[in-house]
Amino acid sequence: MHILILGAAGMVGRKLLARLAQDGQLGGTAITRLTLHDVVPPEAPPVRVPVSLSASDFSLPGEAERLVAGRPDVIFHLAAIVSGEAEADFDKGYRINLDGTRRLYDAVRAIGDGYRPRLVFTSSIAVFGAPMPEPIGDEYLTAPLTSYGTQKAIGELLLSDYTRRGIFDGVGIRLPTICVRPGKPNKAASGFFSGIIREPLAGQEAVLPVSDTVRHWHASPRAAVGFLIHAATIDGARLGDRRNLTMPGVAVTVAEQIEALRRIAGEAVVARIRREPDPTIERIVAGWPRAFDARRATELGFTAEPDFESIIQAHIEDELGGRIAA
Repeated sequence: MHILILGAAGMVGRKLLARLAQDGQLGGTAITRLTLHDVVPPEAPPVRVPVSLSASDFSLPGEAERLVAGRPDVIFHLAAIVSGEAEADFDKGYRINLDGTRRLYDAVRAIGDGYRPRLVFTSSIAVFGAPMPEPIGDEYLTAPLTSYGTQKAIGELLLSDYTRRGIFDGVGIRLPTICVRPGKPNKAASGFFSGIIREPLAGQEAVLPVSDTVRHWHASPRAAVGFLIHAATIDGARLGDRRNLTMPGVAVTVAEQIEALRRIAGEAVVARIRREPDPTIERIVAGWPRAFDARRATELGFTAEPDFESIIQAHIEDELGGRIAA
């Protein structure tokens, strides 16, 4: 099996790659080749199969065609400009998140000759916008209130149509906010959700730019990798024509996040959170969904953590070696 990962140098891409390297197979089929791409050079995993590394802007003419020329059997499309950056830079967001996605889809189409890979597209719960029911069910319409959400919603529609036309076998997964993200903060407007847990656990101060009452939908990086693996291997016939799914997660307020941190790590760790309101972040977050009834994805076998304490514990185990900074 030949696997192509777009966005392989990102946090989720690296964790997916580590899982694939560890397993050596996907859905019971041995991995025989990896093609890894990002805008910065990705790192090759410790595997005994050919690995092609590539760094470029995949939205540029000819780049997508080059990446799919080897006819990968599975394509993980993780590449994107994140929410805050897509909102701040209108042109860049549409160029990467929409134009790049369309070029990728069309590059697969141009090969023809019966080539029909499984294509897993990472969408986002940002495709929903206020006013919204709570929880949001599988039948609710997508009506985003950000440029990022709009770009992802268009990508979902294209994925469904290209799948219907037999160009590829697509599965779109709407990721919850991935928390707790390891490493340095990125430009995502949602970054503080991870920051108020990650930094205090590492002995550092964190800034909280929104109210404690903000409620949101979360899953861990560990769960995100599980979503991707399952999306790549699920029988497409089970999905029918509805190819985009909201992933399961945990709905908690910021106050409940902090209380979970307090129960696990204590008052001294929680004291490292500093409140500093940011009207721009508050405005963006106000239009985000708060909770979902992800029944369809759950019935199809996608799983996530049962509570936010489990998400924090996964971060401590996976990133901190089980230790918390005093």
